[in-house]
Amino acid sequence: MPDAVILAAGYGKGLEPITHTRHKVLVPVLDKTLLEHNVRSLVRAGVKSIVIVVNYLKEQVVKEASRLAKVYDAELRVVDQGEPLGTGHALLKALSSISTEDFIVLYGDVYVEPEDVAKVISGGKPTIAGYGAEDPKRYGVLITDGGILREIIEKPETPPSNLVNAGLYYLDRRIEKYLENLPLSPRGEYELTDAINSYCSEVSVQVVELSYWLDIGRPWKLLDLSKHLLRRIESQTILGHVEGGVRVRGPVVIEEGAEVLSGTYIWGPAYIGREAIVGPNAFIRPYSVVLRGARVGFNVEVKASIVMEDAHAAHQAYIGDSVVCEHANLGAGTILANLRFDDGNVKYRVKGVVEDTGRRKLGAIIGGYVKTGVNVSTVPGVKIGAYSWINPGVTVYRDVPPCTHVISENESRPVKGECCVDLSVWRP
Repeated sequence: MPDAVILAAGYGKGLEPITHTRHKVLVPVLDKTLLEHNVRSLVRAGVKSIVIVVNYLKEQVVKEASRLAKVYDAELRVVDQGEPLGTGHALLKALSSISTEDFIVLYGDVYVEPEDVAKVISGGKPTIAGYGAEDPKRYGVLITDGGILREIIEKPETPPSNLVNAGLYYLDRRIEKYLENLPLSPRGEYELTDAINSYCSEVSVQVVELSYWLDIGRPWKLLDLSKHLLRRIESQTILGHVEGGVRVRGPVVIEEGAEVLSGTYIWGPAYIGREAIVGPNAFIRPYSVVLRGARVGFNVEVKASIVMEDAHAAHQAYIGDSVVCEHANLGAGTILANLRFDDGNVKYRVKGVVEDTGRRKLGAIIGGYVKTGVNVSTVPGVKIGAYSWINPGVTVYRDVPPCTHVISENESRPVKGECCVDLSVWRP
């Protein structure tokens, strides 16, 4: 059975502000990290040895890899890429740590189904996975001939097809010479796809189309993946304590140690994690996720959102199509609005560029350890950086950098409290 390499270096800037405080492969997807989902898929397909290439927030990944090695009885090693010089450079660094002639390569920030991983491995020959994407010009598009790869065209303005590179490969060591001789790409990195283009001129690389795939490169994609997995819940699983006067409708998971207090209405599919407290009189709407230790209190409505570990919205708040990261605290009356006044698609700024999310409804992305005062409101599509504070009564119309104290709509300054964010990475 081949070894596997998970390419997980880079800062995850497309996921900002979630990645201010956590590595991109450690974003929670229901009850598991994205890394665990991918490790589980590889192990189920028979892989026993996995190398994970990282750089930023390496210590977080080392800790999680150690836990997963015990859970899945597999060997997981973490390799430090050093300076993040691209996927080609990252794979070259990993090759000295794998022992097999053939190997699997998986991008760490994508989600693939376990059966699709098994399908790629079962062919026993060089393979690239593709997926029919709705927006192929954002990705590398696969040019094929009779099911064989001819070329990967990166982000074409006019895509010749919608079959995109899914970031899952079955390769052999013949790729190494192409990795060693890679030129820098226009964006200043050594790209694995450039090596693949040279490799496929020597080696017949078959193309396998996946049944489901998602690139978790934007915060709203995390909402999409949660929705995909929540749809698989077919019945109610109630392991926690549910008081009288609670209504649970449809497929809902309430984990052990969770408490749901009187007057609360949970409309599934929904997921309530361990030690979470929901209610009294809360409303959890479909496709909502409340993770371990979170508090969703009196008269709080959560709609198609993710409330991460130990986040608090204790009373009279609205969380619509949003992500609230770990240990954030939303003051009473905080409103995370999810619908533009003109009913248009919500825009979101990524790496300084405004993107159309393609979503009519998207709220705010609230970083870890953020504090909002009472009666704070956010307009659709804004992000608030980790460890920031928002004064009572402020309406947030534009993105807030990490560790920023917003005094009013036109005044802000650095927070005086704790700031555990590497500002050299995240400040312009």
